[in-house]
Amino acid sequence: MSRNMLLVTVFSMLASQAVAAELVELKVFPKEISLTTKRDFQSLVVEGVYSDGLTRDLTEKSDWKIADEKFISRNGTKIFPKADGETQLTVTAEGKTVQIPIKVTKSAEDRPVSFKLDVMPVITKAGCNTGSCHGAARGKDGFNLSLFGYDPDGDHFRITREQPGRRVDLAVPEASLLVEKSIGTVPHTGGKRFDADSKLCEVMVEWIANGTPVDPADQAHCTSIVMYPKQAVLDGTGEQQRLLVIGTYSDGTTRDVTSLAAFTTSNETAVTVSPDGVVTAGERGESFIMARFDIHTVGGQVLSLPKGLQYEERPFEPVNYIDELVGAKLKKLRLHPSELCSDEEFLRRVSIDLIGLTPTFEEYQAFLQDSDADKRTKKIDELLLRKEFTEVWVSKWAEWLMMRSSNQVSQKSVFLYYQWLVDQIANNVPIDKMVRDILSSSGGTFKTPQTNFYEIERDQLKVAENVAQIFMGMRIQCAQCHNHPFDRWTQNDYYDFAGFFSQIGRKRGEDYREQIIYNRGSGEVKHPVTQANSVPKFLGGIAPDVKGKDRREVVANWLASPENPFFAKNFANRIWHHFYGIGIVEEIDDVRISNPPSNPELLDALATKFTEYNYDMRKLIRDICMSKTYQRSTRRNESNATDENNFAHQTIRRIKAESMLDIVSHVTGTKDDFAKLPVGARAVQIADGATSTYFLTTFGRASRETACSCEVKMEPTLSQALHLMNGDTVNAKMKQGGLIKKLTADGLTPEQIVERFYIITLSRKPTPQELEALAPLYAEGTNVEQGLEDVFWALLNSREFLFNH
Repeated sequence: MSRNMLLVTVFSMLASQAVAAELVELKVFPKEISLTTKRDFQSLVVEGVYSDGLTRDLTEKSDWKIADEKFISRNGTKIFPKADGETQLTVTAEGKTVQIPIKVTKSAEDRPVSFKLDVMPVITKAGCNTGSCHGAARGKDGFNLSLFGYDPDGDHFRITREQPGRRVDLAVPEASLLVEKSIGTVPHTGGKRFDADSKLCEVMVEWIANGTPVDPADQAHCTSIVMYPKQAVLDGTGEQQRLLVIGTYSDGTTRDVTSLAAFTTSNETAVTVSPDGVVTAGERGESFIMARFDIHTVGGQVLSLPKGLQYEERPFEPVNYIDELVGAKLKKLRLHPSELCSDEEFLRRVSIDLIGLTPTFEEYQAFLQDSDADKRTKKIDELLLRKEFTEVWVSKWAEWLMMRSSNQVSQKSVFLYYQWLVDQIANNVPIDKMVRDILSSSGGTFKTPQTNFYEIERDQLKVAENVAQIFMGMRIQCAQCHNHPFDRWTQNDYYDFAGFFSQIGRKRGEDYREQIIYNRGSGEVKHPVTQANSVPKFLGGIAPDVKGKDRREVVANWLASPENPFFAKNFANRIWHHFYGIGIVEEIDDVRISNPPSNPELLDALATKFTEYNYDMRKLIRDICMSKTYQRSTRRNESNATDENNFAHQTIRRIKAESMLDIVSHVTGTKDDFAKLPVGARAVQIADGATSTYFLTTFGRASRETACSCEVKMEPTLSQALHLMNGDTVNAKMKQGGLIKKLTADGLTPEQIVERFYIITLSRKPTPQELEALAPLYAEGTNVEQGLEDVFWALLNSREFLFNH
C-alpha cells in the first residue's frame, strides 16, 4: 500500500471514529420477568439508542449475567425456570448496564395445552382462519372456521365433532387431518402451513393426544398484549431488529407469545417482517409493524434510513409545541423543513382555510403594507372572529352529522337542526357539551332540533356505528359479523356498544312532519352468536351501571369526556386535516391500530391541549395556524421532496366545492340564489345535503348520505376543468359582475386592471414575465375589454386559483 493510500485510510478511520455515535440509552425488554410453571419461558430483546437518533439490536452483542443460576437457565436469548425464587439478570453493552428482576413460581408444575390459549393462536398464526381460507363465510373445502377466531367454542365443535376420526385422530394424533394438512404430508389447497418439527405442530399434536379437552369455564384469558420495541430507527438496508410480544392474562400472569403472534407490515418497501418477528430495513421510508395475538392487535413504528446518511441539523426556533413535535419527527427522518411561505401566500392560505374566501384587494394592500412583526398573528385572530369562520365550520359539522332531508326527515327539521348547529358554533359552545347535547337529546325534532341525529338514522346498529365513526373516528362495522381483522374490536365489543342505543323510542308529534325522540326504557340487542342480550359497554372501557337510566346519557357523558381516550384525538385529527389536507391519522374516520398516526406524539399533544382548552375549537385552530409548520411553503427541498406524511412542507390542496363556488362569486362580485336561502347566501350555508347545484356536485360536495369522510371528493377531474372553461358558472358570473367596466370607470389602466385581477384571485401581483406575455391582449388597436376578459377567465381557470397553497 502506498503512503498516500495509507494516509487516506488512516484519516478515514479517524474521521469515522470522530463522528461515531455514542450509546445514550440501553433498553432491555421486558423490564421484569415472571415465569409461572415449567412450561413457561421468556425471550429478551436488547435495543440500543444512539446519540444520532439511530437504534440497533444489541441482543446478541450484549453480555448477560445471571445472579443465581439455581432459579433460571438460559438458552440463547431465552430464559427458562428451574426452581421457585427470585434472582436478577444483568445486561451490559458498550459501557451501559440494565438489571432485570426475575421471579419464578410453580416451576415444578406443568400447564396443560389449552384450546383457546394455545391451539387457537396456532390456527391464527398459520393463517387458517383468514377470509381467503377456512375463515371464509362458507369455509374452504368443506371445513369452516370463524373468521380470525371470533367464535372459539364453535371452532372447537367443528374441529372435534364434525367428521369424527378424520380432523382429529385421538389414537394416532400425528395422523389427524388437521395436522397432516398443516405440515403438507397430504394434499392441501392452502399448502404447507408449518414444519412437522415446529413448536406449532408440537402444540397441535399434544392437544389432540390429551383428548382435545374443552377449556374449563374459569380458564384465564388474554386481556392485553404489548410489543417491544415500540419504535426503531434502522441505519441502512439489511439492518434488523427482533420484536417481542408479551401477553397479560386475567389471572395476572404474563406469557411470551412472540412465536404465536401474526406479524404484518404497512410498507414492505421500507421494512419487512418475518413470521417470527424480525424486521429488516429496506429502502428509505416508514412502516408500521402490527402484531396480532388472540383478539388483540398492537403495533410499532420502524423507520428505515439510507446507510450512513449525512445529516446536519439546522437551527430552528419553534413557535409552539406543534413545531417542536413535528421537528422531532423530521429529525428522526433526517428531513429538513421547507422555508416559511411569503406574506402573500400566507394571507391567501389562511383566508381560504379560516373563512373560505380569498382576501379582497383592500385586505391584500393593508396586510402587505403592515410592517408589524406580529401581523400574521393579528390576521389569524381577526379571521377567527369573522362570521364566515362560523359558516365554514357549521358546513363541516353538517357533513359529519349527515344533515340531509329525506322521506323520513323533513326539510324543516334539517333547517332547524342546522340553525341549532349555527348557534352552537357561533357562540363557541365547547365541543364536548355540544356532543353530549346531541347524543342525550330527547323531545320533538322541531322543538329540540338536535334529536334529528336519531331521526336521520333509525337502525340501532347503524346509530352505534355512526356514533363511533363521527365522534371517535372509528369504523367498527367489520365487528358486526366477526372480530375486526385489523383492530382491537371484537364482535362482543360491537354489540355491547350498540346496547346503549337499543331503547330509543320514536312517535309522531302534533305536526305530521315532526317526530318525538324519547327513552323507551326497554329493548335489548341480541348477540348473533350467543343469542344473549348484550351488556352495554364503552368501547375499550367498562360496562357502566345503566339500570333505570337513559343509556344514551350514560354513553354521552363518557364519550365526550377525558375518560374516553378517543374523543379529543378524533376532533384534533379532524381539525388538523382541514389545514393540511391530510390527517395525522389518514383517513380521519378510520382510526385503528393498523392505521396509526404518522406522529403519535403530536396527536397526543393536540388532544391534550384540546382538553385543556375545554374543547374550545378556536383555540386549537389558533395554535395550528400560528405554527411554523402551518406557515411553511409548499415548495419542497431536496431532503423532503418525497415526504407526504410528516408535514415537512405545506400541501397543495384543491379548494372544497362550496368554498370554490363562494370564491368565484366573491371575486366576480356576484350573488348566488340557492333553494330555501336568500339571494346572496354562500354555498357553505346550504343546510340540506339533498340541495345542490351542478357546480357543487361536479366539484365533489358531500351528499351527506353516510358518516364517511370519503363523501367529500377533493380530487380534480376532467369534468371540473370542462365546466370551468365551458360551463355557465364562470362565464356567466364574469358578465354578470361587470368588474371590468367598473374598474375601467374608476380610471384604472389595463395594466392596473390585470394587476387587480391577480391580487383578488391569486393574492399576488403578476410577474414582469407574465405582464409581458399578456400585454398583446390589451395593446392599442385591440379589443381591450375582450382581452381583459380573456385574462380574467384564464386566471379563474388556472391551477393556482383552484388550489390552496
